[in-house]
Amino acid sequence: MSITLFFLSLQSSSEDINPKGNNSYQKVTGEDPEGDRDHWDKIFSQRKYVFGKEPAQFLKDNVGKLPLGFALDIAMGEGRNAVYLAKKGFHVDGVDISEMALKKGKLLARENHVTINTISADLNHYVIKPESYDVILDFYYLQRNLVPQIKKGLKKGGVVIFENYTVEQLKNTQAQQLPKDYLLEKDEMKELFKDLKILLYRETNDGKSALASLIAQKP
Repeated sequence: MSITLFFLSLQSSSEDINPKGNNSYQKVTGEDPEGDRDHWDKIFSQRKYVFGKEPAQFLKDNVGKLPLGFALDIAMGEGRNAVYLAKKGFHVDGVDISEMALKKGKLLARENHVTINTISADLNHYVIKPESYDVILDFYYLQRNLVPQIKKGLKKGGVVIFENYTVEQLKNTQAQQLPKDYLLEKDEMKELFKDLKILLYRETNDGKSALASLIAQKP
């Protein structure tokens, strides 16, 4: 997967989440997709759900703003957000490089008596189907060159819901530090989606997580 798999490490205190060793650069940039896949399959192979089973709070708080229909969860992981939307009546596709994560997503869906469609793919090469989704969600996965595809993938009136870390994270001395290149600049997310109708945008920093959160609609 791409560089922002590194962001996933922020969601857990486990040191095993962090890419390590001489090959760690490849594992967080997507230059070695097979190594990347093996790395994350190993992480997700543990019995517990590494990032929990509950959806991201921003999604939970704003699900009412999303048009019911077909949704795409980018970098789905173990499926917490995809399953949540499925429970709300959405038809959900979830894409991720880790087969193990996708399997756990299906298990979580079964546990909640819903169905999700999983897609095994490296997002550096995955192509989002144009005008196919009412909702595209992206949580803690920053691949800037995917943004045009996200816009094209939305149907007219479709909505993107996006949350990611900002450079303010570098000021949080008690939180995990990330390379600046992996973080959004101030107002960058809003600029990336300026041609959409911004329904909600905010940047927050509680001392632990500095986040940019956006909901925008395709005209």
